[in-house]
Amino acid sequence: MPKMKTNRSAAKRFKVTATGKIMHMPSGKRHNLRKKSKKAKRRLSRDKELFEGYYKHIAPIIADKF
Repeated sequence: MPKMKTNRSAAKRFKVTATGKIMHMPSGKRHNLRKKSKKAKRRLSRDKELFEGYYKHIAPIIADKF
């Protein structure tokens, strides 16, 4: 069986840390930023760990990043 290709769109959305966590950028920082507080915007600018339940779906797609 041939190797599974990496989904390129997923590879750009997720990154894997040295400890194996899958990180992503949270949604909500594209528009309507006037009504958000500085604290909320600052929190949205950081990477967030992917919910554990999604690991089995995302990990095979970005397999070459592990």
